[in-house]
Amino acid sequence: MVLLAIVMMACHSQGAKDRAPILVFSGAGTSRGDVVAVERMLDDNHLEYTTANSAQLNAMAVPRLLGYRLIIVPGGNFMDMSASLTPRTAARVRDAVHSGVNYLGICAGAFLAGDGRGYYNSFNLTAGVRFGFYGAETKGIRKAAVPIVGADDVSIEHYWEDGPELTGWGAVVGKYPDGTPAIVEGRSGQGWVILAGVHPEAPESWRRGMTFTMPAGAANAYAGTLVRAALNGSPLPHY
Repeated sequence: MVLLAIVMMACHSQGAKDRAPILVFSGAGTSRGDVVAVERMLDDNHLEYTTANSAQLNAMAVPRLLGYRLIIVPGGNFMDMSASLTPRTAARVRDAVHSGVNYLGICAGAFLAGDGRGYYNSFNLTAGVRFGFYGAETKGIRKAAVPIVGADDVSIEHYWEDGPELTGWGAVVGKYPDGTPAIVEGRSGQGWVILAGVHPEAPESWRRGMTFTMPAGAANAYAGTLVRAALNGSPLPHY
């Protein structure tokens, strides 16, 4: 009986240890290259994670989602992402965040965090605020090297591709060159949410044919700062 109890305690301890604190969405609509970039960034920062495709996320009830500390939704096509998830799934993710699970949305993941009612299925973690594209989109620019200035006046160049302008919700952590919000943070219920319109996790290979004055490593280090702040629910310096 004593031996059985010891084995059961060991199994329970190992199961708790094996539960990764971070869930990365890797389903339909996500950019495979960005999922890999996010995974590499998490590995570089020695952070444990697991992934879920659309079917897996659709099958997760709120108690299962509450087992994670952070949900990360990377870049891709937010319309395709939303189409692959049911409205009930979106509601469950919102309920989990409101109950204390944190959220990091990168580019399409930031769009998906907004209010898409009447247009696309979304998590609406922003109390009804919907985001539009950064102004470069209206000039026909689809990707660019964009310097983002933080509240500490430090400027870091990031890879931008069809990303949102995050006006109307949260505290502004970083600004686009035109002064509009590029990175924001704030509470959604009890959850801590960080949204980025740029790709700080982007590897050097994404930059081919573009002119950057800073190495990708500087932006990648900042990606680590964002994910740690999101994981721990820690506010970053903001305007």
